[in-house]
Amino acid sequence: MNKPKNKLSMEELTSYAKRRGFVFQASDIYGGIAGFWDLGPYGSELADNIKSSWWKNFVYKKSNVVGINTAIIQNPKLWKASGHIETFVDPMVDCKACKHRFRADHLAGVDTNDLKKLDEKLVNLACPSCDAKDSFTPSRTFQMMFKTSVGPVQDASNEAYLRPETAGGIFAQYENVRETTRKKLPFGIAQIGKAFRNEITPGDFIFRLREFSQMELELFTHPDQAKDQYEASKAAAMDWLLSLGLSQENLQYHDHADDERAHYAEASVDIQYQYPFGFKELYGIANRTDYDLQAHSKESGKDLSYFDELTGKRFLPFVIEPSVGVERLLMAVMLDAYDKEEVNGEERVVMRFTPQIAPVKVAILPLSKKPELSKLANEAFDLVAGDYNVEYDETQSIGKRYRRQDEIGTPYCVTVDFESLEDKAVTVRERDTMKQERIKLVDLRAYLDDKLGL
Repeated sequence: MNKPKNKLSMEELTSYAKRRGFVFQASDIYGGIAGFWDLGPYGSELADNIKSSWWKNFVYKKSNVVGINTAIIQNPKLWKASGHIETFVDPMVDCKACKHRFRADHLAGVDTNDLKKLDEKLVNLACPSCDAKDSFTPSRTFQMMFKTSVGPVQDASNEAYLRPETAGGIFAQYENVRETTRKKLPFGIAQIGKAFRNEITPGDFIFRLREFSQMELELFTHPDQAKDQYEASKAAAMDWLLSLGLSQENLQYHDHADDERAHYAEASVDIQYQYPFGFKELYGIANRTDYDLQAHSKESGKDLSYFDELTGKRFLPFVIEPSVGVERLLMAVMLDAYDKEEVNGEERVVMRFTPQIAPVKVAILPLSKKPELSKLANEAFDLVAGDYNVEYDETQSIGKRYRRQDEIGTPYCVTVDFESLEDKAVTVRERDTMKQERIKLVDLRAYLDDKLGL
């Protein structure tokens, strides 16, 4: 497998992301807090554009998919039904020498919660923190859901959880959505929202977080059509990732073996991305069978079966679930977009984001701070701004401003110069080729809309 050119290391990516306003450590002035990161001005725009693209592709372009926005805190019975309270646990061990805590399955290099198997693997391993031998405690399970209390009294009767995934709320509202939208199988319910997991060892920048955003689609289908829907969902997810500008060489399917797959899944696959630390999960697709609706029907006492008018029979639909984390995808997009090249003997760093997800679409750059140029440049800004993010910058030389826009991935820069005062035209510079074109101010908006394809 060929690696892309100019691949960033994790240290370089973290440094770049902070320096250019994409990602900051949460509570930075207080020394941060492990597993939590804030998106800066450009990171938040990039994330919003990714979410918007996902929504357009998997909701707006589909006649059989609708959106929903469910609460972060749900009735605890929901998580009992889904199995999260009992099974949403990670195996953990402590080093008796240095007291560091680790994910046992990560240390052992196996994807399993079988504690006996993990302990057998760990016997001959040294602690990665202090190099001590035979120093691990026996493996034990750790509940990954964050607990909270609802109401003024904190006791077991008011105990609740921050949701560990967005899918739970979708299943709880399945029947309400089906009835109010009058959807027939197959149909999907999509949601974008925050999820929380009390990871033992968060890390690798924004890859493994304790607070993150998910984009999930639950596609309800007839059991006989589930395999076809599963394969179609795999292809659709890959096609969309490629449309964002990710390189095919950095993406691969990883089908889950029997010991990797969740007990309720008939089939599951990850689309993996080649991060600096290797190919890791980016996008998961699973055939969850009728497990979810069956579990919630049993726990709630509500009949969630579907009546097929053609056959006159009732059955529980199967569910195909494509799910992707926003932060993991943002990280992959940044890694893939980053490029370096030499221009006139100088190094140029450029983020080659596709226009649809670029944080800033257009930059308006007056050649100087002269009042007459600033006035015309502000007119150009007002002409272009409104439907996408446009930046105005008049500080430093024009060359440095071009380089700054290249580094945040702005596809087009518009320079207002002294000739503009005479001919009412501006110079438009394209990011990737650096070619420049003179455009009449009155034609600027239409020109940019066409070039951006938005």
